[in-house]
Formats: sequence, structure tokens, C-alpha cells
Amino acid sequence: MASFGKKDVQVGKKGPIDLVTDVDIAVERMFRALVAERFPEHQVLAEEMGGSAVAPVGPCWVFDPLDGTTNYAHGLPIFCASLALEIDGVSEVAAVFDPTRQELFTAERGRGACLNGRPLAISHAGSLVDAVVVTGFPYDVHERVDEIVGLFGAFVGQARAVRRLGSAAIDLCYVAAGRMDGFWETDLKAWDIAAGALIVAEAGGRVTRTDGTPFASRSGDVLATNGRLHDQMLGVIRSFRAKRLSTVD
Repeated sequence: MASFGKKDVQVGKKGPIDLVTDVDIAVERMFRALVAERFPEHQVLAEEMGGSAVAPVGPCWVFDPLDGTTNYAHGLPIFCASLALEIDGVSEVAAVFDPTRQELFTAERGRGACLNGRPLAISHAGSLVDAVVVTGFPYDVHERVDEIVGLFGAFVGQARAVRRLGSAAIDLCYVAAGRMDGFWETDLKAWDIAAGALIVAEAGGRVTRTDGTPFASRSGDVLATNGRLHDQMLGVIRSFRAKRLSTVD
């Protein structure tokens, strides 16, 4: 947080609109050093220095030192650090910390989810017209505008409101906290969603892939809801994809 909003933050590019700052790299290096010291037999998968793309056997820390880098680089206070401990590819413990709001979201499989130590619970919205849903855009959105914005528009036409905050981990935590009712996104990495997905599930929500198949952190996409809206959101996604496929054909 000491460097947030300051002009001397070093910002580089991993792609045309995919940014990286010196904070991303410095925090990840510190984390890797800490794991190597305390748990030398554990693996690490993190955004800036990589790791196994396939879920390894045994413990693996899945870490995003700064989820919402673009927001951070532009001085927009919507970003966080996201951490999950996976065992054989399944998240068992998770933590997401939002330093601007001093909010720590945590979960342990089978033991619930908390915000700053207080139990979390999902919302009660039962219809999309009563729901606020949230999504994110992939880094190749410039090449897929019709697809990405088209699905966004499909939800705009049915939900009370649709938001895009710029941090998948925060989006998931907000579903867990009942601030949002559902979240969908594709083209993600494990470090974006491994922690948040467990937090949603332990808060009482439902998490799958966007086609309704079982979720896995390395699957690259996620649909997370309060449960009541899950089938409705799946229906919107399936309908849009079917129409798009028929148009392409």
C-alpha cells in the first residue's frame, strides 16, 4: 500500500493491455522465499514467475500478489492479494486481502468462510431481475469484442445491474459476502480464482465452470452464484453461446 497512487510505481507490459508493476514482482519474490524457507517441499504457482500449469500431487500454493494490477497502476482502489493452498489440485484453505478496505476474506474447506473473522453468507436473490451480477474481460478482448460484450449485453437485458470491477478475486469474494449475486468469467488463471472459488463455496454458494461442469482452478473459467441464480445464469450463457454458434455456422 505504501506505493499505491504514487507516480514512481514502475509499470511494464506483458501484452497490449496486460500490465505488471514492480509491486507484483517484489511481493511474489518475498512470498516464494517465505514458502521455500518454511515449506521447502511445497510447490508454488503464481502469476509473475509461473509454476506447474497442471495441478501437482501434494501441496501447492496458488498466489496472485496483485489481482487488479490495471486498477492499481491507474490509482483505482480495487485490487487485492489472493492465496490458496491446494492439495492434489483442490483448494483447502484460502485468503483474499483487500488492503484499501482492510478486508480479509478467508475460508477453510468444510469450516465456512469469514470476513475479518465474521461468518460470510451469500445473498438471497432468486431472480436475475433482482440480482446484481459481475464479470471481467479477458486480455484479448480487442479481438473478441462481439463475443465478450455480447454476453455482457445478454445479462444487461435480464439482471438488475451488471458490474465490472477489474479483479476476479474480489468479484468472487463479493459474491460470498452477498454484495454481488453472481459472477462469470472466462480465460482466467488458477491464481485468479483458486482462493475466491473456495470462499464462495464455503459461504454457501455454488461454483461450476461456465458450461455447468465441475469447477477446477486450472479450467480457466468460472460461474459462481448464490445458488438460487445458478441455473438462470447458466441459461443465459448457454442461450447466448448457442445463438452465436448458429450465427457462425
